[in-house]
Amino acid sequence: MGDSVRAKLFTRIGTTDDVIALRGLRDQIHEQMAVLQAEQPIEQFYTDLNEVHDALIRQAISLSEAKLARMGHGSPPVPYAYLLFGSGGRQEQTLSSDQDSGLIYENPVEEAEREEVEEYFRILSATVVATLQDIGYPPCEGNVISSNPLWCQSLSGWQAKLDGWFQEPNWECVRYLLIVADCRCVYGQETLLHALKSHYYSDTLVNQTIVQHMLNNTMRHKVLIGVFGQLLKEQYGEEAGSLDLKYGAYIPMVNAIRLMSIKAEVRETSTLSRIAMLSERGVIAGLDGVEYKGVFNLFMRLRLMTMTRAEDGVYTNSGKLPQAKLSKELIDELKAALRVVKKLQRQVQKQTKGRLLK
Repeated sequence: MGDSVRAKLFTRIGTTDDVIALRGLRDQIHEQMAVLQAEQPIEQFYTDLNEVHDALIRQAISLSEAKLARMGHGSPPVPYAYLLFGSGGRQEQTLSSDQDSGLIYENPVEEAEREEVEEYFRILSATVVATLQDIGYPPCEGNVISSNPLWCQSLSGWQAKLDGWFQEPNWECVRYLLIVADCRCVYGQETLLHALKSHYYSDTLVNQTIVQHMLNNTMRHKVLIGVFGQLLKEQYGEEAGSLDLKYGAYIPMVNAIRLMSIKAEVRETSTLSRIAMLSERGVIAGLDGVEYKGVFNLFMRLRLMTMTRAEDGVYTNSGKLPQAKLSKELIDELKAALRVVKKLQRQVQKQTKGRLLK
């Protein structure tokens, strides 16, 4: 996507002031992007696509703010930041994308204002979630979403929440901490996210118990290659013979690189940016970094092959690569790539356990 085309597109998104029109524009853009995916280098395609997602989300938030003003709630009472988690936080969304979001707002100056401020952002979050749903972004099935009070807090509330998760490292709390590692600001006051991340890393790096639990969580998804080098395909049901690309390839690699990044205090959120920074810092050897980047780009390309287009124009993604698409050449490529991910997982285990023994 050229600079002039990009500028015109974002101007068009930013000046669309009707939710129905914004939904139509989103569907139109996604149809155009679906055609482009075969023509563009994979990194450029995802960069362009995720910039479009960001622009649509920002406009949905802007429209929601305007709606609250019309309803008599006024403007945001304090600065805030709207956060994306998951693939949105990592800038790895496909044409199929749900909402993984949160909100952080500045601490009210006066205690008497706290309830009023909290109520405004409760209404704003619910409005943003509904608006995004109207334009084709379904809510996260796991309820990691800004309309859930757990993910909509003041800065001090977020800091207290993190402290609680660090002190009670059960499976769910550790999962939440890993989710936070991927978050980025898509709209609003970036400095609030910086303050949140500074608090996050100051606690993570001194807590060996948390690191051990993070390692256990990171390794729970197994790479889909057997001891004899065979692909481990789905055995039963309608998807028998397919390969669970999401949880057997993509997620194991995302998780491994994320844990390495947390331990190295690398604050980039995209997997490719993390690989680049880990290589720059010597955490990953140069040649390994090149190999990991190539494998990850393969997985990103294959993720596009797992999508289907629903009747309402919204793309869905099972994460499963159908057997019909598994040519001999692709199977060989996948086997080599999955062996690399297994090597990466062993490296993460070795580094983490070595750190824990110090």
